[in-house]
Amino acid sequence: MTFPYSDKVLEHFKNPRNVGKIEDPDGNAMEGSPACGDMVGVTIKVDPDTKRITDIKFESYGCASNIATGSIITELAKGKTIDEAKKINWKEASDALGGLPPIKTHCSVLAVEGLRSAIQNYEERHGLVTEQKPTTVEIIRKRLKKVMNPLSGLDLVRTELIKDIAIDKGVVRIKVDLPSNHQFANNIREEIGDKIEHLWDVEAVEVEFLK
Repeated sequence: MTFPYSDKVLEHFKNPRNVGKIEDPDGNAMEGSPACGDMVGVTIKVDPDTKRITDIKFESYGCASNIATGSIITELAKGKTIDEAKKINWKEASDALGGLPPIKTHCSVLAVEGLRSAIQNYEERHGLVTEQKPTTVEIIRKRLKKVMNPLSGLDLVRTELIKDIAIDKGVVRIKVDLPSNHQFANNIREEIGDKIEHLWDVEAVEVEFLK
């Protein structure tokens, strides 16, 4: 039986580069779900003048391919401008690792999504988004799918903790089916704000706990 992983995949799995989390990052993102078996977090630092990624780190929850692709993505992106880094695709990441088994291709896709989402977060924070679509309830709901319910490891939408989303004159109001004194209430409030408050037409985010 042929071993499914290349030597390069095993090297990045055993000795991953740029592991960890940047404190006070310029952009950050979390993609995937532990319920599905794979998750990757990406944080970046960007030079404000050149728009080059000066530092990048990743955190991984998943298999060898997940760790290896997170590692290679950071190497491919570091030193590039954000526009250059956005062009990195899953095949480039897979090829840089000497190929991945077809069943593990989604790991390279996930790593690329993490990188692009971190760049998007940076652009939103710094008013660099060129395509300014009006924020809708569906856009808010999609972003809330990336906020985890720590008790279950699933997102707030899937666990049905989001009871209402309303948008009125730039103010987003979200009702969460948890008590305000819940041990994770403040963390959830902060994560919701981080995912939404940087949207170009959002002026404020109000989170209400219902119990």
